[in-house]
Amino acid sequence: MVLSGKAINPAIYENLSFNFIRDIAPVASIARAPIVMEVHASFPAKTVPEFISYTKANPGELNMASGGNGTPLHVAGELFKMIAGVDMIHVPYRGEAPALTDLIGGQVQVMFGVMPASIEHIRAGKLRALAVTGTARSEVLPDLPTVSEFLPGYEASGWYGIGVPKATSPEIVEKLNKEINAAVVESKMKARLADLGAAAMPMAPNEFGKFIAGETEKWAKVVKFAGIKPG
Repeated sequence: MVLSGKAINPAIYENLSFNFIRDIAPVASIARAPIVMEVHASFPAKTVPEFISYTKANPGELNMASGGNGTPLHVAGELFKMIAGVDMIHVPYRGEAPALTDLIGGQVQVMFGVMPASIEHIRAGKLRALAVTGTARSEVLPDLPTVSEFLPGYEASGWYGIGVPKATSPEIVEKLNKEINAAVVESKMKARLADLGAAAMPMAPNEFGKFIAGETEKWAKVVKFAGIKPG
């Protein structure tokens, strides 16, 4: 299983015993899941532009929670800081659950969170969603804008796919790709992915390889900007 974190780790960990792009043959992409930018219900900003204005007026005073250093949720927040030009304090937790708990409790002000864990709290009014981080609006929260509607070029998503050892025969890779692509666009699978706030993302093996390379390059720039170290 190939996860979005695989495109982040090479920029953070200098002594990995493997080179993911060199050692793994991409087979097929399964799905992409946008992240939701959310704040505590009492936070004064109700839109992304209002959030940016508030943060610029109060530099270094907002705490941005994440499930840990270098996680996809952390770098999504750092990419926002980089493009928006805002200063927030990153507060890493040991997992997303305690970070979400403190956001609901008001100990931190903002978080970039996964949709399945946050959706019920958003619907209950405990959290306020400002935007989703994908390139398109989410079917789960269709009225919610994307961050890129206010910050062109911004995109951050969790994604999932399948890889095999590099020496695997092309025939096997093609067979797996064909079957996986057919499965992810099947109606029940698409509905289940939608329940999780995700969308099917079928690709050819070479397309998936280019996607992984692009993500690796993008997140390396963010890691360097933020000075992220293993933690």
